[in-house]
Amino acid sequence: MRPLTNIYVFACVFTIVLWNNIRSTVENELIANYSRSLLTDVPKNIPVHTLVLDLSYNRISALSISEFIYLSDLQVLNLSQNLIRELDFSVFIFNEDLEYLDLSHNNILKVYCPALTYLRHLDLSFNKFTALPICQEFGNMFRLEYLGLSATVIRRSDLRYIEHLQLHTVFLTLEDFSLYEPQSLTALKTRSLHIVFAANQNFNFSLLYDGMSTSENLKIVNLRYTLNYKDFPSPSLTLLKKIKTTALMLDTVDLQWAIILQIFLLIWYSPVEHLTVRNLTFRGPLSEQTEYQFLPLLSSVEQLISLDGSMKTLTLEHVRNKLYYFNQEILYRQISEMNIANLTIYDAYMPHMLCPNRTSSFQYLNFSHNALTDELFQNCGTLTELTLLILQRNKFESLSKVSFMTSHMKLLKYLDMSNNLLSHDATDVQCQWAESLTELDLSSNQLTDTAFECLPVNIKKLDLQNNQITSVPKRMAELKSLKELNLASNRLADLPGCSGFTSLEFLNIEMNLVLTPSADFFQSCLRVRELQAGHNPFKCSCELQDFIRLERQSRGKLFGWPAAYVCEYPEDLRGTQLKDFHLSELACNTVLLLVTALLLTLVLVAVMAFLCIYLDVPWYVRMTWQWTQTKRRAWHNHPEEQGTVLQFHAFISYSERDSLWVKNELIPNLEKGEGCVQLCQHERNFIPGKSIVENIINCIEKSYKSIFVLSPNFVQSEWCHYELYFAHHKLFSENSNSLILILLDPIPPYIIPARYHKLKALMAKRTYLEWPKERSKRALFWANLRAAISIDLPKSVDANEEENVVGSASSLSHYMNN
Repeated sequence: MRPLTNIYVFACVFTIVLWNNIRSTVENELIANYSRSLLTDVPKNIPVHTLVLDLSYNRISALSISEFIYLSDLQVLNLSQNLIRELDFSVFIFNEDLEYLDLSHNNILKVYCPALTYLRHLDLSFNKFTALPICQEFGNMFRLEYLGLSATVIRRSDLRYIEHLQLHTVFLTLEDFSLYEPQSLTALKTRSLHIVFAANQNFNFSLLYDGMSTSENLKIVNLRYTLNYKDFPSPSLTLLKKIKTTALMLDTVDLQWAIILQIFLLIWYSPVEHLTVRNLTFRGPLSEQTEYQFLPLLSSVEQLISLDGSMKTLTLEHVRNKLYYFNQEILYRQISEMNIANLTIYDAYMPHMLCPNRTSSFQYLNFSHNALTDELFQNCGTLTELTLLILQRNKFESLSKVSFMTSHMKLLKYLDMSNNLLSHDATDVQCQWAESLTELDLSSNQLTDTAFECLPVNIKKLDLQNNQITSVPKRMAELKSLKELNLASNRLADLPGCSGFTSLEFLNIEMNLVLTPSADFFQSCLRVRELQAGHNPFKCSCELQDFIRLERQSRGKLFGWPAAYVCEYPEDLRGTQLKDFHLSELACNTVLLLVTALLLTLVLVAVMAFLCIYLDVPWYVRMTWQWTQTKRRAWHNHPEEQGTVLQFHAFISYSERDSLWVKNELIPNLEKGEGCVQLCQHERNFIPGKSIVENIINCIEKSYKSIFVLSPNFVQSEWCHYELYFAHHKLFSENSNSLILILLDPIPPYIIPARYHKLKALMAKRTYLEWPKERSKRALFWANLRAAISIDLPKSVDANEEENVVGSASSLSHYMNN
């Protein structure tokens, strides 16, 4: 919506288009860049097929035909910012494709002019010509569109050779300007004219008027007049009929206030539609008395601005007031009453602006970068045509007052209040916005969550970027028309819901404090087509998995994915893109994890129960417990007897069903004869009053060896299993070799119970003695058995311990039956 203010843009566009056309028409483009290379001559090694050659910012002082004769394909040549003093165009006579030639910012004094009819862009500005360097041959440059010139003297006759050329842009620099023949510039035929005066010289006003009579777009730089304002030639209104300019830019203007008013009078009466004044400094008058002399002129201006003129757009940028005394009320009144559509006053330190006295024609107002406050346009009902209002970078503080400012602007659609000091107090009166307002920029203020209580209900595009918002309140006025919402650079910890934004299509929540965005956002915001949520400190955890999964299902709704979405926490994942972050379903699904853990527990319990039953673990636990309790009681009852003394060569463990063999064969053969063996047998050596388990443990511990008479009857005896367990326990606890296995009868493996795994292991790993059926082999059997239990027992044995006492009837009977 902003009007075109820079009239020189046509020349820039032309240059860009020219370069792009050159690039697009050549398949193998070749550019040679020697800029800023401290060259004093044109290099000899330039590739022959070079299309674009840049030799700018060097120290080249002269050119010769031999340096360019072989560059037949050359199209663009930049020789600006060098030390060239003379220019002979015949140097380029063999470069027939040359279209762009820049020789600006050199020291050229004289030009020799063979025709270069193929040139489209020729820049000779910022050189040291006295007269305009226009030869007769210039008249043959029918393709020329851009021409840059410089001179100190301008006469109409200097332009006679190019009067017939239809130029697009003429750029004229007047460094040491001394003479201008009036109406000289009117000989030019150009759409755009750009004139640059020297910064330390007074510009020629005749040249200004002639420039406005020459081109549609005029830009003049460095308008300065230090002489007495009374010597300034007043413009003749008869010139108005000749003015062609519709877009005028005045850049770097330093004039007295009276002169500015005179120029403004001329412009207002002229066909100028777009006026832009940049870097404006106005001076004088210095007192009320001198100001009084300008009252007639001010009155003329005041009458003028109320009339319907051609001007549509006025832009004032970077305005500085150097008046010691100045009644700004007059200026504000004149500006507010202007009958124009677009007004921009940018960076003018303007503290206030008056409300127009009558219905204003303003449609676009831009008062950015000033010092305006909440009092602006309060109760102002004359801005009924205003559609766009830009007030960024001022000193507004109250959001509710801003709303009341717009309440009378019936056609206002766009309001920019960014970069102010706005805040909203929940205790303030209810806000009242223009119903027509659809776009609102409140970025870079001091707004908090309460701002959502003061928003226009019909808003479609809302910018709240760079504020202090921590959340979007759930209880707020519904913004049913809102389509775009920018909440970037705030303090939000999660994505807002769409309960109040039923039409939301675009949401920006970048650079907030979102750790784990809600996964149900897209489900609650069905109309959202684009979400910008990057550059947040994401915490890569299970909660983020659903959000990542939604990205894959959203079909590109996440803007900036994946580069802008990076893990910040935990530390070991910092810098990891969210697309590369993965956790298993089991790790993140609590229900699935609990069910899996429960199933595994049940399976483990079942396996443990099966193993316990199969391996008879309870039996072993019970035996271990009895062993421990027996040892504990023995320790407490007879601590002095803890040092065990061996009393028997061997303890015999056998099934009662095999007792006949033990009594008739084993005992008699071991206890008789020389070197008899002292055996411990339960019938003889169990001590009355003690439990069977205690007696078994004591007998095993007081015996050097334990003899197990193995047979099918043995594996069916519970007590034999006890004895084997305790003997095996001693084997490992004392690291001894105390077990002797006698296989009385073969034992089929299938009849051995599962809990007898120790017996199976012993029979598999240890050597056992097998009772021979042949009598001839029994002598060797007894010899081997005696050798296995051969040991000298201590001689000092307590008499009581040597007695063979029969145990209690009940315990022994129970023991024998099992």
